[in-house]
Amino acid sequence: MAGLLIAGTGSAFGCLNRPIATNEPRTTSTIVERLTQSSVDKIDLLLAIDNSGSMADKQDILATAIPDLVQGLVNPRCIHKNGTDDPRTVSSPNEDCPPDFKREFEPVKDIHIGIISSSLGGHGSGACQAMTSASNVDMAHLLARTDEDSATNNLPTYLNRGFLAWDPDQKKEDEPGQTGTPDDNDGEADIDGDTNADLNDTSLVENLTAMVKGTGQAGCGFEAQLESVYRFLVDPEPYETIVLEGDNAVPQGVDSVVMTQRSQFLRPSSLLAIIMLSDENDCSIREEGRNYLVAETSRGFRLWRPRAECATDPGNRCCRSCSQPPLEGCPEDPACTGSDGFPARLSAAEDPVNSRCWDQKRRFGFDFLYPIDRYRRAFTEAQIPNRKGELVPNPIFSDPNPDDGDSTIRDPGLVFFAGIVGVPWQDIARVNAAGQPDLLEGLNENGEPVGGFKNATELGAPLLDNAFASTWELILGDPAKYQPPKDPFMVESTAPRSGTNPITGDTIVPPGEAGWNTINGREYTIPPGSTGDLQYACIFDLPESKSCEGSNQSCDCRVLANQTNDNPLCQPEAGNDQADPGPRTTTQIKAKAYPGLRELQLIRELGPQGIVGSVCPAQLNNTNGADYGYRPAIGAIIDRLKTVLGGQCLPRTLTPDDNQQVSCLILEARNSQGQCNCNDERTPGRTDVTSTHQPAKDEVLSLDIAKVSGWDCVCEIQQLEGEEPGTPAAECRTNVNDNVESGGQPVHGWCYVDPSIRLGDQAIVADCPSTERRKIRFTGKGEAQQGATLFITCSGE
Repeated sequence: MAGLLIAGTGSAFGCLNRPIATNEPRTTSTIVERLTQSSVDKIDLLLAIDNSGSMADKQDILATAIPDLVQGLVNPRCIHKNGTDDPRTVSSPNEDCPPDFKREFEPVKDIHIGIISSSLGGHGSGACQAMTSASNVDMAHLLARTDEDSATNNLPTYLNRGFLAWDPDQKKEDEPGQTGTPDDNDGEADIDGDTNADLNDTSLVENLTAMVKGTGQAGCGFEAQLESVYRFLVDPEPYETIVLEGDNAVPQGVDSVVMTQRSQFLRPSSLLAIIMLSDENDCSIREEGRNYLVAETSRGFRLWRPRAECATDPGNRCCRSCSQPPLEGCPEDPACTGSDGFPARLSAAEDPVNSRCWDQKRRFGFDFLYPIDRYRRAFTEAQIPNRKGELVPNPIFSDPNPDDGDSTIRDPGLVFFAGIVGVPWQDIARVNAAGQPDLLEGLNENGEPVGGFKNATELGAPLLDNAFASTWELILGDPAKYQPPKDPFMVESTAPRSGTNPITGDTIVPPGEAGWNTINGREYTIPPGSTGDLQYACIFDLPESKSCEGSNQSCDCRVLANQTNDNPLCQPEAGNDQADPGPRTTTQIKAKAYPGLRELQLIRELGPQGIVGSVCPAQLNNTNGADYGYRPAIGAIIDRLKTVLGGQCLPRTLTPDDNQQVSCLILEARNSQGQCNCNDERTPGRTDVTSTHQPAKDEVLSLDIAKVSGWDCVCEIQQLEGEEPGTPAAECRTNVNDNVESGGQPVHGWCYVDPSIRLGDQAIVADCPSTERRKIRFTGKGEAQQGATLFITCSGE
């Protein structure tokens, strides 16, 4: 049987063997639907924020989106049961919705929120030393500082652990009998503004906003955005130091701070969400061997030339660094020998030290960065390699503290990665009926004018009348084949580019020519002899201009002697406008972003678990607009998470039989500690797996997560029966209350609700999109037990 893994803390979730989308009629005998229950009761939210130069303006914009993020998770909107009134928001997650309204999903009352930066030091090189800036070596430790110059965390956090804890019921770390009574060990109970709900004088929004701004922009310029996340959440042996043994970097020791903070922050049964904010491509340098040399900037050090094959085909087996011996069958390359008889090195113009993290195989014949597959495996697989290459349990899918009573193993379906990165917002926005990118009225896959950014299914769909295979082809290309993105604005280059954006028709404007486009303004002349820069993927207006006079390292309009400034970020000279190609002043009026290709590659690899947003906002003028700042990105994140938190609606109709039952099997797998009993009176609504369904049970128990989780008990959850009013199935479909009864007795099991075929009450599916108002509803103790994982398979439509 085709099986769907549906996991979580008493929840259901999983991975499809095909995407949910509109399909042509099929003749297959088995269908698999994605299904989710609203039983996730805790979230661990990690903000991974780039803290290199030029990031302060983006951090300020993210800070303005914090209320949307917090409110969206801790105080979900109230939706009208019949969909006839607009959604409403009440003041507290403990407040009931108005009559005839229900929550989009049950408020999550246990959330950990932490922040890490992109700075991991020099990876063994002499770059990014602590003596230059303490922010250079944050080493994936949790940050809660007032500003980038703070030597230690000096903002209030939960029990001084470096992260915030949302706890409106004041029940964290409580002694028996003290639940609900505020004490010093409880978390934050105020959303925005202090009340007497807890013992502190802060609020969640206030604290988190300060933490975001305090991340700063004085960090390392070799941004290790992805490796910082890996180090904090996943690395089984995060090194304490890196030493050079000869010319090889060797990690040594284990960072006890990371290990302690991880164990306190990460719960095995939580939904894990990572939100990354960065305006540059990831530069996660491999911390082994001689890879650190790519970050070496001292004493005029330059990297070696690549072999000639690299210029035209980086995938050619002969493409290597001139510092490496040629492979067998590859001819000698005369250009690989310098005038001194040693392997030839690049010139300063060919190897600017601040631009070493892009297109490395073509430019250097060697890739110094960790492969993206390292991070895909980190977010999806139960085992990962340790420092010796041995497979060990992945901390994300493990139980670090078996004695704390929380023994559930998180399923990959409960891990989400969102990147607010360098990509034109126009490329990833839904388009309106006229085919224009529209964050307010763009049409989703069901034709509804909901606006916002595309989801995973929409990103993977053919584009522009099948002219492109998908949006990914536009914004990412094919990294495995070294094929660049089709959108020229997403091509990494120091030289001016050319071409037209296929979505908007905006044409790249060369330096020195009159004109202006709405995506990156124009290309600019990168001064020869500079430390390096790339052309921009997109730019946006700064809320306030800033002067670049003096030595401000985070300012983009500083002008060195004998240099002409034509940077589109800078204010035109008096009397000129933006379209004028003439010189610019030292006043910066716009902010920039570079193509975030590696982050995008990971998001694509993660499929439905990946979420993409643009770090270049559409507008920063109307603070009430749905397209303001990072509101569209936060909205996309909330929309994706609520499919888990609120119970996912079914995109296709199931066909009931004459008894109003559907041909679906639901299995519950768990670790019963050797006490498996599918007929236990304490957990009604279950039965032993029948011989007919034994193959499905065997498939469940063969999964890797089954072994890691120690599943020893698989039961069938029973489908309720009865067509007449008052019978269990009929009550399940029509009783809108949380406690469903039949004949005065609780109802335990599940039923299929689909008002479009007169099977159930519309109010039960009110939180579903208008084209997906159908779901499988669990009632009573038929819901998944704490720590259980569900599987569902349905036979043909």
